[in-house]
Amino acid sequence: MEQATVLGTHVVKTNSKWKIFMKKIRQQRALILIAIPIILYELLFRYFPLWGWIMAFQDYSPGDELMKSEWIGFSNFRELFSNEDFLRVIRNTLAMSLLNLAAGTMSAIMLAVIINETRNVVFKKLVQTISYLPHFVSWVVAANIVITLLSIDNGVFNTILMKLHLIDKPILWLAHEQYFWGIIAASDVWKNVGFGAIIYLATMSAIDPSLYEAASIDGGGRIAKIRYITIPGIMPTIVILLIMHIGGLLNTGFEQQLLLGNALVRNVSEVLDLYVLKYGISMGRYSYSIAAGMFKSVVSIVLILIANRIAKRLGQSRLF
Repeated sequence: MEQATVLGTHVVKTNSKWKIFMKKIRQQRALILIAIPIILYELLFRYFPLWGWIMAFQDYSPGDELMKSEWIGFSNFRELFSNEDFLRVIRNTLAMSLLNLAAGTMSAIMLAVIINETRNVVFKKLVQTISYLPHFVSWVVAANIVITLLSIDNGVFNTILMKLHLIDKPILWLAHEQYFWGIIAASDVWKNVGFGAIIYLATMSAIDPSLYEAASIDGGGRIAKIRYITIPGIMPTIVILLIMHIGGLLNTGFEQQLLLGNALVRNVSEVLDLYVLKYGISMGRYSYSIAAGMFKSVVSIVLILIANRIAKRLGQSRLF
């Protein structure tokens, strides 16, 4: 009798949970219908192609049947990690990604704070519009603008530095390895800072205005309000975005490096995606290129898990 009672209670709880779940489904049916195309897109173009990862363990050649190719185990991975060029591009990728992450995050936060503190509505909208317009320009156009600004013949940057007597003669900036990473970081900030600031501005708009009023009553100035109200108010958003960006450290892209790089700075400009394109796909070594891509995906997942765990230990917001 007691066992039957326990089983009956369990069934009632299960039915109750199922009813609650179905009720939520009915309440959110509009959002679910909207999400279905996105889910199908992700499954079709993001997850379904993952079955092709088996090529990383094969000696696959174009035209061969996938399942009938010769299995070679971890040979592609051993060749990958023993290649000095691969280790070099990993260094370049991580260095440029970390520079872009640090410079992009700090500049976006600073711009958002400045716009939020601006009282002139017209000027605020003007600055916001001008700052995020470059985000919608392709890197082909943006790279040509950067090259023109840095050119040795009447380049604006060289002209200003010479007028200020900081340099004696024009410098071919894109031909020197020591300047390349800085140029990449600066051009990335210029292109994306405005769009990145939008997220922080949206978060700032959700901060309770009574907190600022209380700070004013207590004699707090603008700097104090920014330090003790604005920054803590957007900190959860900062942490979440940092976790997401850390997961993409190896996804620094290739358009920027491809368009601004050249043979003189190849040692510092080549990144992982360019390496895969040059030594994998272009040479028909699909198995080798997939091994490199698989390595990038695994590292990205590990970095997200580590960043999420650190955020949890520090008591900050996290993805899961």
